Amino acid sequence: MAQSTTALMHRLTQTLSFVGSVVLLCSLSACTAFTDIKTNLSETLFGAEPANPPVELDEIKVSYEMRQLWSVDIGSPGRFNYTPVLVDNHLFVANAEGSVKQLAADSGKTVWETELGEPVSSSVTVGGGLVLAGTSKGHLFALNLNGKKLWSSVLSSEVQGQPRYYEGTVIVRTTDHHIYGLDAADGRRKWSYERSTPSLSLKSQAGIVVDGGAIYAGFPGGKLVALRADNGKLIWEATVAQPKGVTEIERIADITSLPFVDGPVVYVVAYQGKVAAVDRQRGQVLWNRDISSYVGLTVENNKLYLSHTVGSVYSLDVSNGKTFWRQGNLGYRQLTVPLPLSTQVAVGDLEGYVHLLSQDDGSFVGRTQLGSKPLMSLIAGPQANQFFALSREGQLYAVTYK
Repeated sequence: MAQSTTALMHRLTQTLSFVGSVVLLCSLSACTAFTDIKTNLSETLFGAEPANPPVELDEIKVSYEMRQLWSVDIGSPGRFNYTPVLVDNHLFVANAEGSVKQLAADSGKTVWETELGEPVSSSVTVGGGLVLAGTSKGHLFALNLNGKKLWSSVLSSEVQGQPRYYEGTVIVRTTDHHIYGLDAADGRRKWSYERSTPSLSLKSQAGIVVDGGAIYAGFPGGKLVALRADNGKLIWEATVAQPKGVTEIERIADITSLPFVDGPVVYVVAYQGKVAAVDRQRGQVLWNRDISSYVGLTVENNKLYLSHTVGSVYSLDVSNGKTFWRQGNLGYRQLTVPLPLSTQVAVGDLEGYVHLLSQDDGSFVGRTQLGSKPLMSLIAGPQANQFFALSREGQLYAVTYK
């Protein structure tokens, strides 16, 4: 761990030197393109080359054999991260080339495809009879379930994360830390929420979660907020991770992934920060502990599953955060968010492998390789023993196991 920390801090120091140089240059030339600095920082920390080489995989005893049912090329994701959406045995996907597609979940065949004319920056959402997708140029498009364009709305910047639908309102987040409520009938703006953030933060595609009339969103500086979905008013704000350290980079404690709502509690994790449970009513932190993640967490059957920044997979007790188990043999493999299945947890990595772990003790029970490119996301399929995986080369896989 000490070696990994040293290597990461070396890269952070190099990045800090770059940032300082550019800030000085900007002050001399009246440059204001600080977004470019943040982009460079993001790519330096989380680019194609990991800070440490990925841990070599050992042979495992396979209890479950995985089989690829089909795969299809949905188009390049570019610099964006997508998660497919499964609705009524159909998959909805997008790509950086500007198209939104509906696929048959049983075969991967295209049902329809609509060109938006600009790169899609968000994952697709389906709700209220609408198919919603946001773009890098700050447009939110609404299609009907047959792929016909109904309306578009102009927002302040690139759409981030995944739009949401709630009771006649489309809720969408942009990279300049705005959240908008739009009329689902015509895209007219109903309300907006704006937040000031630290001067230096990681570029991410963290979105929003909407549940029970409330919006939950994480921000730079380790802040989690709850907003009213009907008018965007702040309900509460909680500090999940407190920035600490000497340099600006050391003080980054951004929430770069989705919160997870489970009953009366919201679970959230910050990069270089903490994983925490927050009371939904009061915004009070119920427990927290020092585990960092860039991609996020999920909760299933009173267990919280988390991919650590440097590659471990954790299973935690949702009531107090104590560790049930930790799988530490996937170091620096740039893991996806864990996907709980029936009695297993699936996680993808940077070489296209999907690893099945036992929910009981975290031991390896299965492994398969889907191509050779990093996997972005895994989602459950329509059957208990099925899931879908999306790679960074734009290949979508349907996998079953037994």
